[in-house]
Amino acid sequence: MKPLDPSLEMLEVKNCTFRINRDIRFSKDKTPYKTHLGIWMPCGRVKGKNSPGYYIHLDQEEAFIAGGLYAPEADELKKIRKEIAFFYEDLQEILNEKEFKNVFQDFDSNERSLLKNPPRGYEKEHPAIEFLKLKSFETSFKIKFNDVTNKEFVSTVTKKLILLKPLNEFLRRALTADEA
Repeated sequence: MKPLDPSLEMLEVKNCTFRINRDIRFSKDKTPYKTHLGIWMPCGRVKGKNSPGYYIHLDQEEAFIAGGLYAPEADELKKIRKEIAFFYEDLQEILNEKEFKNVFQDFDSNERSLLKNPPRGYEKEHPAIEFLKLKSFETSFKIKFNDVTNKEFVSTVTKKLILLKPLNEFLRRALTADEA
């Protein structure tokens, strides 16, 4: 991914994986902390800050890839909503890009990730109101578990993940808009 997205240049492998075990030395319950492998590649991460990026999830039950920004903090959410309100067409163009649409379709949304009413300061007639109601800006693609062992798995996943680059750039632009 690094050659395809320069924002990952400073990323090290040790910072991308999640711990799978808690300290079980003195515990009767030896159940792992996590039963899946998660790989998170944040784009241009600033220490201590949430950042858009790429995610790979491998589990015995399911496998998927995802990207964008999950559950931003309130101040980050305001910045993203402001960017969407003013540059709705840019986001719509990213989401409507043919290859992106074929793989990811749209943002993932459910009751927990969507406001029922427009956020404060935005009219319900705003053309981007459905995007403005989102609390998370991520999208995902399910992978058949049998595909994980395919020789072409890494290149296939890389081709799909890099489709998220424009979305991640849009979100990064929103988060850095008030800086400088």
